[in-house]
Amino acid sequence: MSTDFYDLLEVGREANEDEIKRAYRRLARQHHPDANAGDPAAEARFKEITVAYETLRDPEKRRRYDLYGPDGAAGPSGAGQTGFDFGMSDLFDAFFGGGFAGGGARGPSGPMRGPDAEISLELDLEEAVFGVTREVELRMPVECVRCSGSGCEPGTHPSTCRTCGGSGELRQVRRTILGQMVTAMPCQTCGGRGREILSPCSECRGDGRVTKPTTFDVAVPAGIDDGQRLRLTGRGPAASRGGTPGDLYVTIGVRPHPRFDRHGDDLVQVLRIPMTQAALGAHLRIETLDGEEELVIPAAIQNGRMFRLRGRGVPLLRGRGRGDLLVQVEVAVPERLSGEEAQLLRSLAELRGEEVAPREEGFFSRIRSAFQ
Repeated sequence: MSTDFYDLLEVGREANEDEIKRAYRRLARQHHPDANAGDPAAEARFKEITVAYETLRDPEKRRRYDLYGPDGAAGPSGAGQTGFDFGMSDLFDAFFGGGFAGGGARGPSGPMRGPDAEISLELDLEEAVFGVTREVELRMPVECVRCSGSGCEPGTHPSTCRTCGGSGELRQVRRTILGQMVTAMPCQTCGGRGREILSPCSECRGDGRVTKPTTFDVAVPAGIDDGQRLRLTGRGPAASRGGTPGDLYVTIGVRPHPRFDRHGDDLVQVLRIPMTQAALGAHLRIETLDGEEELVIPAAIQNGRMFRLRGRGVPLLRGRGRGDLLVQVEVAVPERLSGEEAQLLRSLAELRGEEVAPREEGFFSRIRSAFQ
C-alpha cells in the first residue's frame, strides 16, 4: 500500500496515541461497511484506515514505519523458512489455531466490537404514518470521558503485555506423529490485545467505559409498521478500550386507532350512516389523517359499499407515493322509533307494497279489546 498512513488517518506525524485513536474511530464510523451497504470503495477505505491504525497505534510498528515505510512496519520476514514450512504452517493454523514450530504468530487482536442493544418504542398511528423523531433514554455502557475510552489513567498509556510479549496469544508446543505442533490461545492477561494497562483509569477501572443513562433522538421514518425494527449502526453500547460501539435496534409498536385500521399501506375506516342517507344519498365531511375530506354518498347505497380515497393512506416505507384510504359504509338501522316515525315507515312500506310486522298494541289497548 503506497498511501501514507498519516494521511489516511488525517493526522500529523507528531500526533500522539489518543489523537490517532480518535481519528480512527471517526473515520471508521464514516467508512464502516454497515453504514455504506453495497459500496466497495467505502469497504476498501475502511480496510486501509484499519491497517494504518493498527500500525501507528503500536509504538514499535510506528517506529519501523517512520524509518522504513509500510514494508518495514511488518517486521522481519522470517528468513530461513522454506516455502513448504510456510504453507503447512498456514494450513494447520487455519484448522487447529496453531502451526508448525517456527511458523508466524497471529499477532494481537484489534479492539473488540461492543454488544448490540434493543429497545421498544410505542407510537400513535399518526406518528407511524408521517414519521416522528422521539427522544429515548437508555441505560447502557458509554465511553469513559476521563480516559477517552483508553482505560488508562490520564497521562499514561498501555504497555506491551508482560505475559505474551505483545503477541496477544500464548503458544504451547506439542510433539505429534506429524512433528512439532503449536497450539495457540488468546492471552488471558491482555485479552488477546497484546497490551496491558498498568495504571487503570480510576473512573472506569481500566474498562474504558462506564454505565449510565443516555438520552438520544430516534428518527422514525414515515410508513413504518407495527413490529418492524430500526437498526442504528454504532449507536449501541460502547466497546471496551476503544473498540467500535455496537448497534441499537429499535422495535416499533403502534397503538390501535379509534377510527382507522391499517392493512399494509392502506387505511380502512368504517362510516356508519342512517338508513335515510343510505336511501336518499348525502354529502358528508369525514375525518382523514390529512384533515377533513368531502365524500359523496349516492342514493340507494348498499351496506358494505367501499369508497377509495387515493393517496390518503400510509406512505411507502421503501419507495414513493402513498396507499389509499378505504371507507366502508355501514347502514345503521334505528333501534328505537317514535310513534310518528313508525307510522311514516309503515306508510312507506304500504306504498312500496312491502309486508311488515303488525303494529304492536299497548297494554291498555289489549285490555280494552278484551271487553269489547
